[in-house]
Amino acid sequence: MQSDTAKALAIKATAGLNVFNRSAAADAPVNLFGYKWDINSMYHPGKHSYIFVSNFDYLRINDNDFLNFGLIHGRTVFNYEEKNNIETYIQYSFDNFRGLAPRWIAGGTLRKKIVDSKKLTFVLGLGALYENETWFHPFEENFVNVQFIKNSNYFSIRWTINEYVDFNTVTYYQVGYDRSIQAFRNRVNGNFNLNTKISDRFSFNNSFNFSYEDRPIVPITPFIFAFNTGISYDF
Repeated sequence: MQSDTAKALAIKATAGLNVFNRSAAADAPVNLFGYKWDINSMYHPGKHSYIFVSNFDYLRINDNDFLNFGLIHGRTVFNYEEKNNIETYIQYSFDNFRGLAPRWIAGGTLRKKIVDSKKLTFVLGLGALYENETWFHPFEENFVNVQFIKNSNYFSIRWTINEYVDFNTVTYYQVGYDRSIQAFRNRVNGNFNLNTKISDRFSFNNSFNFSYEDRPIVPITPFIFAFNTGISYDF
């Protein structure tokens, strides 16, 4: 999503739903219910921009919650139109299936627009964050709380391929020192989005998200990813 000087508020919503009842045997039914929705908004009334992002992903198989993930993110970009600017943000997220309940993040970034044109935008961000996480240990069956100050950097690209197709991506690298293990913990995560315009309001969205941690707090899969498709609506 990018700012439009003629439009102070921009909102994009993407939603998907899966419901089915399918089984191989009459005495072993499989009932699946799942939904995914994302809301991305930007309010740009003047010098500064205010960004809100939310993402929720839920899947239930029979009576068991198989996947329950959510993220709420708020960000302020000061002097948005300038080539060099500053942003601050706060984020809340949870991932019940992996045992994250929850993660709080607050931080700030120095941003530099390397390329800024109508078709292509390339931004680099260098900053720091405070992170507070609570994890459920799958073997010891207790909760583990950790707090870190981390270096957090990212790059983002937005490319308008033509009047119907646009591509955007953002990738983060975060690293912090953990005294309890006397080592650095590294995390890389990102997302890639390809949007194909159907009409003035609707577009077809394909997204790929990933996250990798070299030293997870608790013994879980270090690399996770998700590929999703859906229909987006621009308000």
